[in-house]
Amino acid sequence: MISVKKLDKKFGKNLVLKNVNLTIEPGKVTAIVGPNGSGKTTLIKSILGLVRPTEGIIEVDGKLVGDDYLYRKRIGYMPQMANYPENLTGNEILSLIKSVRNTEKVSAGKILSSLKLESQMDKGFKNLSGGTKQKISVLIAFAFDPEIIILDEPTAGLDPVSSSFFKDLVLMEKEKKKTIILTSHLMNEVQELSDEIVFLMEGEIRYKGTINSLLEDKKETRLERAIAEIMSQDDR
Repeated sequence: MISVKKLDKKFGKNLVLKNVNLTIEPGKVTAIVGPNGSGKTTLIKSILGLVRPTEGIIEVDGKLVGDDYLYRKRIGYMPQMANYPENLTGNEILSLIKSVRNTEKVSAGKILSSLKLESQMDKGFKNLSGGTKQKISVLIAFAFDPEIIILDEPTAGLDPVSSSFFKDLVLMEKEKKKTIILTSHLMNEVQELSDEIVFLMEGEIRYKGTINSLLEDKKETRLERAIAEIMSQDDR
């Protein structure tokens, strides 16, 4: 379980996160959504330990983030943009990650075949298409059987077949009681995959609960319309 308590983050005079309190439970997909500049990326990077909060604490299974970097070995992270060493091949990148994680346990076979990556793994990363780079990012996020999976705009650049496989993969990992965090601007994707939704706006949580509860509360069937109503209320 991930617990965020009274989290503030300032960049200079700009308060990006404001008193964020959040519990993210295993066995669920929790979507963090909001407009550009709402603080989503800062919140994710805080959980990853890449950004140090100004105030507040983050705990992963009761252990404070920042006290022990080894908790990151339990995380599979898929960034919005696949940014790996351009001079390495896919196989070399995978070997590098294995070395960093200090493990030989890799479950890559099904992902490689389903995403049709086998023929691409010996090519230089810089020579790959954007979609293929994104597939390698999927591979790295899931191949090490992480307990926590953080996915930032994961289907951007994926073709429909690969996107469908990716969604099945997320749901299979949820069945294994993994803790999964998803950010996406595609509300149909969020509605399809997620159990809980956290809506951030101007660094504050404006809604947290199940998607079904939000739809019922707003008397909508489509998540994007329910979210639009929250935003319109905020503008009044």
